[in-house]
Amino acid sequence: MTSTNWARLSEGNIRWVEGRSRADGQRGAVRRAELTTSQNPFALVLGCADSRVPAEILFDQGLGDLFVVRTAGQTVDSAVLGSMEYAVEVLGVELLVVLGHEGCGAVAAAARVIDEVAVPHGYIRDVAEKIAPNVLRARLAGASTPEEVGAQHAAYTLELLRERSSALDNAIRRGALGAVATQYSLKTGRVCEVAPLSEPHLLAA
Repeated sequence: MTSTNWARLSEGNIRWVEGRSRADGQRGAVRRAELTTSQNPFALVLGCADSRVPAEILFDQGLGDLFVVRTAGQTVDSAVLGSMEYAVEVLGVELLVVLGHEGCGAVAAAARVIDEVAVPHGYIRDVAEKIAPNVLRARLAGASTPEEVGAQHAAYTLELLRERSSALDNAIRRGALGAVATQYSLKTGRVCEVAPLSEPHLLAA
């Protein structure tokens, strides 16, 4: 299931990158009319709110294909978890994608919290502080560039979703829901799968 649905998204991303998009026909009045009484998205995407990372466009999908939840730095709170559980338990989506991206301002802000003790004001602080542990964890695992740290943040976010939501974790365990962590390149337009780096084991004293 994961491979088929992820292949569908990956192929759409390649079409879009190569200028062969075909989703426009699935975003017009006819498709809109088909969706007035119900929806049946096949994938759930948790992505960043960054204006340069619109999941439907990057994956060349039409109206009703994706259930998308977006927050700065794809941070997770109860509203995010509730939205995602709705997509899985009520709408029956078959694939969960965490969509990180290069050049994420929220990840950069979290890095500044660690490196410079530069804590943002207002609720931006909450976003940065949620991401900061993942930045530190990524560096300890060997991530050295902002791009590598961002990719690891996406992988760790997928782990967090499974830890925080038994509904999501159970759906993945029983094979009803596939799950993929990804990173979007602003330079190339490609979305690639990422996996967590092997982390060093602390030696007992």
